Amino acid sequence: MSFSTAGIFLLALATVAAGWFFIDGLDALLLAWQTPEYSHGPLIPVLSALMFLRELKQYPPQDGPVRDRWPGVAVIALAFTFGALGKLAQVDDIVAYATIIWVGGIILVTMGWSRGWHFWPSVLHLVYMLPLPATLYYKVSIWLQMVSSEIGVGILKLLSVPVFLEGNIIDLGVMRLHVAEACSGLRYLFPIMSFSYIFAVLYRGPKWHKAVLLLAAVPITVFMNSVRIAVAGIIANVYGIEWLEGFTHFFEGWVIFIICIVLLFALARLMLLLHPGRPSLADALDLDTSNLLSQAGRLRLIRPSGAMVAVVVLGFAALAAWQLVPQDRGQLVQRSAFAMFPTELGAWRQRGPEERLTPDIAKALGADDYRQVTMMRDAATPVVGLFMAFYHDQSKGGIHSPEICLPSSGWEIAKLERVDIAPRLGVDSQFMLNRAIIQKGEARMMVYYWFQQGERRVAWDVAAKFYLLADGIRSGQTDGGIVRLTTQMGSEEAEESAEARLLEMTREVIAPLPKFMPEG
Repeated sequence: MSFSTAGIFLLALATVAAGWFFIDGLDALLLAWQTPEYSHGPLIPVLSALMFLRELKQYPPQDGPVRDRWPGVAVIALAFTFGALGKLAQVDDIVAYATIIWVGGIILVTMGWSRGWHFWPSVLHLVYMLPLPATLYYKVSIWLQMVSSEIGVGILKLLSVPVFLEGNIIDLGVMRLHVAEACSGLRYLFPIMSFSYIFAVLYRGPKWHKAVLLLAAVPITVFMNSVRIAVAGIIANVYGIEWLEGFTHFFEGWVIFIICIVLLFALARLMLLLHPGRPSLADALDLDTSNLLSQAGRLRLIRPSGAMVAVVVLGFAALAAWQLVPQDRGQLVQRSAFAMFPTELGAWRQRGPEERLTPDIAKALGADDYRQVTMMRDAATPVVGLFMAFYHDQSKGGIHSPEICLPSSGWEIAKLERVDIAPRLGVDSQFMLNRAIIQKGEARMMVYYWFQQGERRVAWDVAAKFYLLADGIRSGQTDGGIVRLTTQMGSEEAEESAEARLLEMTREVIAPLPKFMPEG
């Protein structure tokens, strides 16, 4: 086959058009790669490309015409559609996800469906360079941190080291260690998952072996963090906290990553004992990297085709269509600042001045406006804490669910349910919120909270994100907020008594709330 200038030119045009259209997603990737959790991101496209070239050796150049390119055009159309929805919703991560769909589509167009679909492992591997949706990331992180801490504390107790786990605070007696700090090694979970994926692809053996190697990344990483917590507890207990800082810095680096990789190799070696052919580890892993440069040179053999022309047209048509979309669809809502929120609500009045968050917590919250006060009725009635936060634009982060944030002070969620309190409030429309009971030692609190998305009151944080996407696509509006009410519960107090206070306060709060969280 000969050099094809026209084919390379069309591929270059298609790539430029796609890169221009997906630029918001690519920018989001570059920002995500600057964080510790996703600092491995730049390596993923390189590794995926090597996987692709390695697989390409099994398929010699095609001499005749490729007749099954058009399914790839459909995939690329899907990528542009998905990317357009992300751009309309102003969620750059969705645009980044669409880029991977485009990569899969362009492979199908250049090679045809019958050959191109065999390269799905290298395309799917690109997922590991993408940041998880924020809601999913925080839920997974908190869960993994708590599991690591539970196991680490369990190891310490077996070794007779005095330790107590309170929410996400590890109390070692001589010091208190925050779970997020104790589990910083979990930031290497994503690169280890990428490595285990490649490991599973290269492994020559039964599919269930591959599945074990693929899924092993999470338990291995959690186990190593548990060991790290246990060792930290032993050092603090035996040698003193002054030795702990050096250990922490040493063990939060690539040491955890390297040990996890060694454990993954050890697992593979163990799996070979169950391999029908009993090969060596070197034979079981397909590590042949010869002739990859010559495979990359096959890029010059790409032929022009009607499907490739269609891809170029689709790309520039998508760019042109996007220029017709107004860039200021979402309007800044007119609202009153929380500083003007009433200090008296029915029989309840504000106790003391407004409470301000510490700078680091306020930065993590990322709200455009918030209010945190304590409301009291009389000396005999327990107080109610009122917290409200508002965001003009949630597309670049937005609200963190209390389900994630409440344990940050050592509170454990003993009970959490979504309920409709409309009948008890005496309102006609549905009023969904979360009702939780949290505890720390012998102290208990009842919590109400809901997400305000325009006129919707949403209890489930995932549903709130869905409505955010829907509103962004439909109108460009991405504003919203959260309301949280808390009250202490007496040691013998019934849930109904505490809930009566929260119901009364909710009834008083929702009357003036639309001025501060517009529903239109």
